[in-house]
Amino acid sequence: MNKLLSEMRFTEEHEWVRQEGSTPHVTVGITDYAQDSLGDIVFVELPEVGSQVVEKDSIGAIESVKAVSDVYCPASGTVTEVNTELESTPEVVNTSPLEDGWLFKMELADVSSLDTLLTEKEYKDYLHGLE
Repeated sequence: MNKLLSEMRFTEEHEWVRQEGSTPHVTVGITDYAQDSLGDIVFVELPEVGSQVVEKDSIGAIESVKAVSDVYCPASGTVTEVNTELESTPEVVNTSPLEDGWLFKMELADVSSLDTLLTEKEYKDYLHGLE
């Protein structure tokens, strides 16, 4: 089991969430499955720092040579940082979706909302159901 993956939670919309310790601060990105399905990413639209975001709302978009896909917020809270590197190098989402290709950081309104997201095993089982 990949230690990095075991520390993350996932959504059925293929976003991942990594909590910083036991704080309400999390980092959000898209999964390897999502970036692989999209193909070569050419543009990333991210939410504004300071934005109040609501769980399951579309808060950005990722454009690839194949399609444009919405980015959905995995939980409610406030955006605290965005990955500005993606403005000039969006392809990092393809090459490092779980690390350098993170999309944004946020402070959760309610830390317990992470409990509603999928564990690594649950996400893998969900992906098998899509095949």
